Formats: sequence, C-alpha cells, structure tokens
Amino acid sequence: MLIDSHCHLNFAEFSDNIPVLRQAMADNQVTHALCVSVTLEKFPQVLAIAEAYDNFYASVGVHPDYEKKSSDNENADVILEEPTVERLVVLANNPKIIAIGETGLDYFRLTGDLEWQRERFRTHIRAAIKTGKPLIIHTRNASADTIKIMREENAQMVGGVMHCFTESLAVAKQAIELGFYISFSGIVTFKNALDLKEVAKKIPLNKMLIETDSPYLSPIPFRGKTNQPAYVKHVAEEIAKLRDIHLEEVGRATTENFFNCFKHAKHLN
Repeated sequence: MLIDSHCHLNFAEFSDNIPVLRQAMADNQVTHALCVSVTLEKFPQVLAIAEAYDNFYASVGVHPDYEKKSSDNENADVILEEPTVERLVVLANNPKIIAIGETGLDYFRLTGDLEWQRERFRTHIRAAIKTGKPLIIHTRNASADTIKIMREENAQMVGGVMHCFTESLAVAKQAIELGFYISFSGIVTFKNALDLKEVAKKIPLNKMLIETDSPYLSPIPFRGKTNQPAYVKHVAEEIAKLRDIHLEEVGRATTENFFNCFKHAKHLN
C-alpha cells in the first residue's frame, strides 16, 4: 500500500483524466493522494477534486514562486489574492483540507527583495497553528532562512512535511527535530542525485514520506514524461533498493507516516 503525499491534479495536464489516473493508482496499490494548492484563485479546483473522491485530500495555500500582481511584474507568475491568516483559516475549515501549503521559500526562481516571500511563509505557519493542521513546506536555495523562520514561528507546534526534499542530511535532521517528515520525489531515482540518495539511506524510515509532485519530476523510467500518482511506486522502489529493504516495508512505513503527519486524513474502510 502506497500514498502519493503531494500532487497537483487540478493542473491542465490532467484536465478530464482523473478516472484514468485513479485506475492506474489502483493497479499500482496507491491508495491515497494529497492534492496540493498553489494559489487561492485555483483552490476551488483542488478542493473539488478532493471532495469528489474518498481517497483524495487537499491542502490550501499559496506557493512562494507566485508573486502578487503589480505594475512592475506583469510578466511574472502572479496571483491576485495574497493569503492572510484569517482567509487561510476559513478555507481550511473543511474535513477534506488536511494541510496548509504549499508554502515556504524559493530563492532559485525569484531574486531581489524577497521579504514578501518570508512574510507569506510566516502567514502560513500562523494559520497552520490556528487550524491545528500540518504544513507542506517547499524550500529551494533557502534552507537556512526556511529553518530559521520555522523556529521563530514555532512550526514544531503543528509539524508537517518538507516536500520534494533536495537539501542536505544536516537540513533534514534540523527539520526532523522540529517534528517534520522528509518527502522524496522522483528526483531520488535520478542517476546524478547521489547526495539525495545518501539522505534517503540515512534518515529514519519513520520520518519519511514519498510523493510524485505530479505532473512534474517523473521518476526513472518515465523521466521527461508527465508524472502521475501511480508513479510513486517507483520512488518507493528506489528507496527500498537504497536501504536494502523490501518494497512492502517502505509502503507500510510511509503509509503509517502519512496518517501520523496528516491526522485529519482517514483510512479507507
């Protein structure tokens, strides 16, 4: 039994293809998927998918790569609504919303004065604490500031997951100390991801999640093609190989970890 802890099934790549994706999940023993929000404008689409199926859940949040629209960033990926604590709390008041995010910091795609990004991250942490729902954290080229803000805002009160993890073992250990799980995507299957493979070998199995980040980051042997939740099996297979354990052990552990992390999610009857 496997769970895709992070995907974006409302993206255009999937359009009306959800039944096909669900059948592929069943064929590969993938029982649940968490559909993750990246803007408030598209949040209703994410929620609708989660509400339509008993084994899908959703989050609410605004990705750090999306800037608020203004006269000097007309060509950027923009949002119209900047999240507030109050707005996130209201939207999270739904049994199908089991997490706050995707949030965090990204100093790779965007440059310049990114204080707005740090403030948005703080907003999400505060909303998570108010709702009692865990965080989905994205960090890229920003691990020091990410951990710093997590500590300053007491993110350990709700915990969550460091999604699509690509940082060092030292960063993973700091996040684990704050009560966070480390989630591996298809990147861990890439031949050149040697450092990440070492992290996957060394962190405690009871602190690990797996994901696809669909439609992105397809694992080997599907690299370069559209990713989907069923492919999380290949992530689990790689971790089993790296740790020299059975796939079933990875499945059992990461499934149990998912329900421990996202306490508002329910097992299927």
